[in-house]
Amino acid sequence: MSQNIHSLAKDETGKRSHLFSKVFRWQPESVDGPMPVRVEVAGTFNGWQRLPLKRDRVSGVWQLTLHDIPGNRTHNYMLLVNGRPVLDKHADGLAVPHTPEEQQHQLTTPRGPRVFMLASQTK
Repeated sequence: MSQNIHSLAKDETGKRSHLFSKVFRWQPESVDGPMPVRVEVAGTFNGWQRLPLKRDRVSGVWQLTLHDIPGNRTHNYMLLVNGRPVLDKHADGLAVPHTPEEQQHQLTTPRGPRVFMLASQTK
């Protein structure tokens, strides 16, 4: 389950800008396999810097809430487990990677390389 929270703020020019928060979650497919050492998210909303998700010891779900994501645009991102791209079932869609950063973080799919999309339609 993912969650978006929208808000209004002023940008550096003093104009109103739409910002939102997003909860990224990832859970292993199987509890029988080895537990990942790290789960991270990187995307256009943070300059493709890898940010760690934290694991809930009870549920086994990894999660991170990001705040102040610029709204009214679509962001591309990737979830990484132990440095490797993994499927995000909660993504808003898939996009063809265009920039070197996107190509570095791409996931191989039956339709070719892809990154995930996060649509941020704030009002």
